[in-house]
Formats: sequence, C-alpha cells, structure tokens
Amino acid sequence: MKFILIDKIVSLEEGRRLTAVKSVSLAEEYLGDHFPTFPVLPGVLLLEGLVEAAGWLVRKTENFAHSMVLLQEARNVKYRSFLPPGAQIRYEVEARKIEEKVSRFTGCGVADGETIVEARFGLRHFNLSERNPALAPLDAQVVGHMKSRYKLLSLQS
Repeated sequence: MKFILIDKIVSLEEGRRLTAVKSVSLAEEYLGDHFPTFPVLPGVLLLEGLVEAAGWLVRKTENFAHSMVLLQEARNVKYRSFLPPGAQIRYEVEARKIEEKVSRFTGCGVADGETIVEARFGLRHFNLSERNPALAPLDAQVVGHMKSRYKLLSLQS
C-alpha cells in the first residue's frame, strides 16, 4: 500500500461498522500536483480511505485470516465537496455483509458536518498461497505487518 489514508481508528464494532479519521496535511506529496494552486485530496484517495477503513473492519472481524483485502467494485460513488489541507475527514463504513471471500459496504466521509464522499463498494479477501503454496511465508509476513499497523491505528489493542 503506497498511501496510508487512515490516521486513527476511533471505533469498531466487529462485523458491523468502523469509524476512522484522516487529517490532510500540505506535506502530502500528491497535493502538490492536485492541484498546484488549489490543493485538495484527490477523489480516488477519498474512495481509498473508505476502502482502507472497510479493510480494517474485515481484517479484525476475520481475525486477520487473509493477507489481501482489495477493492473489487465501487458503485454509486458521489463526491460532494473538496477536502483541503488542514481538514480532517471522518470515514464511516458499515458492513452489509462479510463472508469468507467477499464483503459489501456502504460508507461516507464527513468533514465539518459536510458529506464529502459516499459510496457502496465490495472487497475481496484471499491469501496469495491459495494459488501458490510457496507464497505462504509472504502471507504470514503481510498479516504480521497488518496486525502491527492495526495496533498503531487503533484505540483497542
């Protein structure tokens, strides 16, 4: 994951919902290009923030059973406003279903009481070793890394 778009998980109800926050800083490199005279968090990264939040909900609900949790589809994505440096967005995701290999969510991002982004989306989750058993050590390494990152992001240990 090149971008980390969640600063902190503020609440989690396993299998149901998660709330996380992200503070936008002018120091984030992509803001220099998007847009040079009007820097805002790119829309695709707003969506990625929702996906990351949902990914943490899947990982915690499944006790980190899968190394890979990826966006499968995004529907009805609506961008309602811009998110400039200095703002903080609160991502709220709710699970419609979490199954062994796929999950479905609704989510929104809110800043200063205003909805910035909302979407319905699906994730798929798997281990690399399902296709190539030789990759089992890599799965274990990724899961270990994600558990460590979760501890940093979460109020729960």
